[in-house]
Amino acid sequence: MFARDVMTAPVYIVDPNATVAHARNLMVRHHISRLPVMDGGKLVGIITKKDIAYRLRQGEPAWRRRPLDRIPVGALASSGLVVVSPDTGVREIARIFVDRNLSSVPVVEDCAVTGIVTKSDLMKSVLVRELNCTVGDVMEDVATVSRYHSLEHVINVMRERDDKVLVLNDDGTLAGIVTETNLAFFDDEPKISGVAGKDVTITRRERADGSSGQGILVVASVTAEDVMTTPVITVPAATPLPEAIALMAKHHVNSLVVMEKDSIYGIMKRDDIIKEVAK
Repeated sequence: MFARDVMTAPVYIVDPNATVAHARNLMVRHHISRLPVMDGGKLVGIITKKDIAYRLRQGEPAWRRRPLDRIPVGALASSGLVVVSPDTGVREIARIFVDRNLSSVPVVEDCAVTGIVTKSDLMKSVLVRELNCTVGDVMEDVATVSRYHSLEHVINVMRERDDKVLVLNDDGTLAGIVTETNLAFFDDEPKISGVAGKDVTITRRERADGSSGQGILVVASVTAEDVMTTPVITVPAATPLPEAIALMAKHHVNSLVVMEKDSIYGIMKRDDIIKEVAK
């Protein structure tokens, strides 16, 4: 299979002078996670949901944490693009994704963008359907945060790991998951733009060992539980990979949490499947 067999076309594009709010709305409306940036018919970059999500980190310049309707696309978009031709093989594209840590490549023919190949597109490849192993063979370990951790802490962990994180309850059980999609497409985005990293002190009743009493808990105005997805789809490590891939498609998710005897064992992501294809 080649790029032309799996690519998405036509491609939605955005101007570098358009607002990030406009780009975000296009992504939500068309159920996509990235937009090539075109300036006068020339491909100059790409903006992804990751670019939008990570701008909220408190350590970033203040202008990057402004509301989306006050930031131009060109300010957040990535440059230095890797492009492929329609005749580029799917396995080669998978290797580009793994080696260059990319999640998409525009397809260019005769200097024109004719399509785009994303990780979701690669999941349609026959090479994925031919994989024959278990979830346990390809899964990875996973970072965790408390449901009370601040948005700032969550983003720091995600950026450090370049990955999604699991959210845990007080007793260590699984509460939810936070992905780039949760941050980029949060339905109260103006709220998190305005208060990211700002903490408040509240009083709550804590119960431990049967006792009760007032305790002071410092929590962020926006916490992990405010942005997480719940419930989380889980599978045992022994699940055959084709079955797990079908489950991901059914629930429209890019990862499955691996559980063994009610304990978190790891996570199996679309990235892990792409790595198998790239071999």
